[in-house]
Amino acid sequence: MADRSKRAWTRPHDWAEVVLGVVAVLTPLWADTDTTTMWTMIVLGALIALDGLLSLSMPGLVYGEGVQVILGALLFIAPWVMTYTALDVAAWSSWIIGALTAIAGLAALPVANAVHRGGMTTAH
Repeated sequence: MADRSKRAWTRPHDWAEVVLGVVAVLTPLWADTDTTTMWTMIVLGALIALDGLLSLSMPGLVYGEGVQVILGALLFIAPWVMTYTALDVAAWSSWIIGALTAIAGLAALPVANAVHRGGMTTAH
């Protein structure tokens, strides 16, 4: 498993980040949103998914996991900052997806650090 975490496109933490980002982007399709809420979720979700893809393609990129933690925190606080706490589904989606993104980023940090210290290998 340790060797697997060095290969591109194999780390489950990063795949989870991609999926969480895509779910955030798609949430306005099934949740009541206003324009601000919709664009907040689309932009933060897209950034989460793109950073997850970057981390998947470059497993030793440590700062990518730190960025995930920050993006997750931003999505988590967005309902308060962007004032959409009254939009229940959108707010709860932001809180849940934001928390899970931050957790995935924190869980992936030690793996990314180990790969970075040990050198990166390419996908086979």
